[in-house]
Amino acid sequence: MGYCVPAPVRAHNLSGLQYFRLLGPLFDHLHAVGTARDRAGNRQLFYDQYATLLLLYFFNPTVTSLRGLQQMTTFAHVQAQFGIRRTSLGALSEAASVFDAALLHAVLTALSAQLQPHLSGAEQAALASLTAVDGSLLPALPRMLWAVWQDDQHRAAKMHVAFAVLRHGPVDVTVTAGNASERAELRRLVQPGGFYVFDRGYIDYDLFQELHDLPCSFLGRVKTNVSYEVHEEHPVSAAARAAGVERDVVLRRLGTAHHTRLLPQPFRLVQVATGKMDADGAPEVMMLVTNRLDLDAELVALAYKYRWAVELFFRWVKCVLGCRHLLSQTANGVRMQVYVALIASLLISLWVGRAPTKRTYEMLCFYLSGWASETELIAHLERLHQKAPPPCKN
Repeated sequence: MGYCVPAPVRAHNLSGLQYFRLLGPLFDHLHAVGTARDRAGNRQLFYDQYATLLLLYFFNPTVTSLRGLQQMTTFAHVQAQFGIRRTSLGALSEAASVFDAALLHAVLTALSAQLQPHLSGAEQAALASLTAVDGSLLPALPRMLWAVWQDDQHRAAKMHVAFAVLRHGPVDVTVTAGNASERAELRRLVQPGGFYVFDRGYIDYDLFQELHDLPCSFLGRVKTNVSYEVHEEHPVSAAARAAGVERDVVLRRLGTAHHTRLLPQPFRLVQVATGKMDADGAPEVMMLVTNRLDLDAELVALAYKYRWAVELFFRWVKCVLGCRHLLSQTANGVRMQVYVALIASLLISLWVGRAPTKRTYEMLCFYLSGWASETELIAHLERLHQKAPPPCKN
């Protein structure tokens, strides 16, 4: 198999950069950050410029590497647009360590606060604050010693995302080594008053109690052979049975009597059929534990289906935005790249008023590259608003 060399970045591929000025104010406040160490006063690459270059990386598929970003800084049009001087590859590499990634995290959370829920019925209104939490690996180079994963030759970073499923956007993220504890990161991501859904990777009965005491709502899947003691059995309504619910009980104990004490307050377990068969040929069921005793059982099943929204978001970030290729080998640099990738996704959601799609992303890239006119972009967005939002995937 031949080695594939990326096409070089040409100035004509960036002819629409005049439209990119709309993004500039996002990072204006970062201009003086990281200049304290510059005693000679000759710094040529500033934080706001570096962040804008990273953002441009995600909005222009022509640029596929750090060297591509460096080549962009040699174009007169780019220099005039952003006030950037010709920048060396070494300066771009150094920037990933000099500038504090936490300031980009603040930009991300400020943008996420502007997301509005898209509700289409009473069922979704009951789940308006639902947030799916999960982690996804970003393959790293063996020499990235901080990105511990399987062994010295298999390293990875991991982004842990809290995704607001009915607002179609990420609300928080942390970036760690690949083998970091997902449950520890969940503890950092949750906020009092939220409603969080997560899969079997987060099974921890003490964590469930911590979330309840925070206080916040949670919905998590546990193993099929989970041990529990029933306090009260709820009848399954026709609507719940249609949603696959087979059993709905209130618990007084979660776990075996030998290892766990009685719950300080009741939790709830809802058993839902998936319609699939397991490896032994038996019907597959999901055992869902929550502290939401007020929700109808069919809404509990629906809330867990919404968990897949974060999986689809990972696919969007890595396969469409191209965040699988890491531009930096430092932990701070990887955090900056992930934060800017999520900022790019949030900008699209805020611009179009709905979950971003590949077609819309391509249209924005055409527009920002000068291939599509503003009129054509507006026409595309208007067609989106005329269509109903896509249904939730099971």
